[in-house]
Amino acid sequence: MRVSVVGAGLGGLCLAQGLHGAGIEAEVYERDPAITARFQGYRLVLNPVGFEALRGCLPPRWHPLLDAIVGDAYGERLILDPRLNRIGELGPGRPGIVVDRHVLRHLLLTGLTVRTGAALTGYDVLDDGKVEARFAHGGPATADLLVGADGVGSNVRAVLSPQTTPTDTGVRFVIGRTPLTERFAGLARAFGSKIAGDGVSLLLGAMRFRTPPKEAAEELAPEVALPDVRDYVRWAMILPPNGSLGAATPQEAVLSRMAGWHPDLRALIEQSDPDNSTLLSIRVVEPRERWAPGPVTLLGDAIHATSPTGGNGANTALRDADLLRRYLIEAATGRQNLLGAVGDYERQMFEYGAEAVRHSLDALPAFVPQPESA
Repeated sequence: MRVSVVGAGLGGLCLAQGLHGAGIEAEVYERDPAITARFQGYRLVLNPVGFEALRGCLPPRWHPLLDAIVGDAYGERLILDPRLNRIGELGPGRPGIVVDRHVLRHLLLTGLTVRTGAALTGYDVLDDGKVEARFAHGGPATADLLVGADGVGSNVRAVLSPQTTPTDTGVRFVIGRTPLTERFAGLARAFGSKIAGDGVSLLLGAMRFRTPPKEAAEELAPEVALPDVRDYVRWAMILPPNGSLGAATPQEAVLSRMAGWHPDLRALIEQSDPDNSTLLSIRVVEPRERWAPGPVTLLGDAIHATSPTGGNGANTALRDADLLRRYLIEAATGRQNLLGAVGDYERQMFEYGAEAVRHSLDALPAFVPQPESA
């Protein structure tokens, strides 16, 4: 069996790792010109389902390394004012661990074949039931299954399910990161909490590695090369609906909305990495109508993109990868035919994927700020 995976995000790479470990040929096609073409380094919170799905797709020999490079999620989940005074509560959080996306992506890339600069332009289902994918650069690729793991703007979805389109929530946020110094460790009360300002909300989260990733890989899995990333604070300022930067850079936009805020909060933004700060929009994709059965399917944000306020986007993509991996192993070993295996995956994925999107949208209003005061 041969599988073509379009998209080298966490979900697509996790699936490819799982198939590779099962002896199933999998090649990944990525539209970006290089693996490091875009910043992908903010932290994620993995719940038990997402973490176990990730472990299920990784070689067991890497499990000690994975355990070493994650951190523990914690935080009081309070609502604070800009001077860090408590003014309310967000409610209880869910258990989980934190992982750096950039580090995890490098782990998942290890040993895989990835063709970059490969933007999908279309595909055809051939007479023998295989699927041929076409790309803007390079020759076509023929496989038994094509998996679209190419995100919110999925080119695979545009062909497979053109009626399924992203919805823009209108919410914008600026995200960045700052090295976790002794000064910023004093913001522990704000980690996992919401700082409610005038027309904006600021969210902070600490990424503390149990072991620095580069050192952990050198000691536990020398065949894996991980970036030398150190502890940091991930921050995100959520703007009012349809808000714009109104400044030259993301950092300036954030600081312009922090007049009178606690000096440690302002310093956190001032000392952040300008190359890792950007304005993002929150768009969702809701899985609705199933497409006709065939040798093409979707995974992750390509079919159920969630709002980050739900904390379940990466977890659901990893769950997809592990579920599809298990069904494809059944097909490869003759316990089920391929289309039946893909159909079983899709039925389950549509159900929990739709629930993940609903949950994330239900959680969004608690974080979206009110319009700025006149």
